[in-house]
Amino acid sequence: MARRFDLLVFDWDGTLMDSTAVIASSLQSACEDISLPVPSEERARHIIGLGLHDALRYILPGVPPSIYPQVVERYGFHFRAREEAAPLFAGVEETLRTLNDAGHMLAVATGKSRRGLDRVLERTGLKALFHATRCGEEAANKPAPAMLLDLHSELGVEKARTLMIGDTTHDLQMAQNAGMTSVAVSFGAHPREQLLALQPLDCFDEPRALWAWLIRHA
Repeated sequence: MARRFDLLVFDWDGTLMDSTAVIASSLQSACEDISLPVPSEERARHIIGLGLHDALRYILPGVPPSIYPQVVERYGFHFRAREEAAPLFAGVEETLRTLNDAGHMLAVATGKSRRGLDRVLERTGLKALFHATRCGEEAANKPAPAMLLDLHSELGVEKARTLMIGDTTHDLQMAQNAGMTSVAVSFGAHPREQLLALQPLDCFDEPRALWAWLIRHA
């Protein structure tokens, strides 16, 4: 079967790695450390995929930005202590290798920092499988289209031949804003009904269903 998409762009947290609980709990612990209002798990999960400062504006309304560096420092402390407990979803490496071997270009568009993404790519051994990556501090963050447009330009792939795969409404809105197609996964940070409201090409409730679809239909 001929490829429909030449470039597959993956979000990281909640899409390739089962890290949403670690991120949410690290944010909660950071707020608790400095006596700020502790967000609910649902509210903390909602900001996954955003840049950290955008996330803090959402979960800490009314808190002055001058406090953000303290939250960022404590979040980093807790996240680094917990991140190795966050595994890749089952089947990620095998699927990425299969897609790569089939001729797809693979990329990552994430709100993670460059240092954080590079660290996890080295730890998982997946770095060589991606043709390009973009992080939150390298372009306007989700849902702005900048990361996808940068990848489209760098890799020379038409928008119509690019597919964004993500677990948040921020990912799907980014794809819409870039004029690109998306598919959603509901096993990450945002609930299925919120994802479907943005009309992705499809929505998958478990990783193995996504992997099978990508191999057969992407």
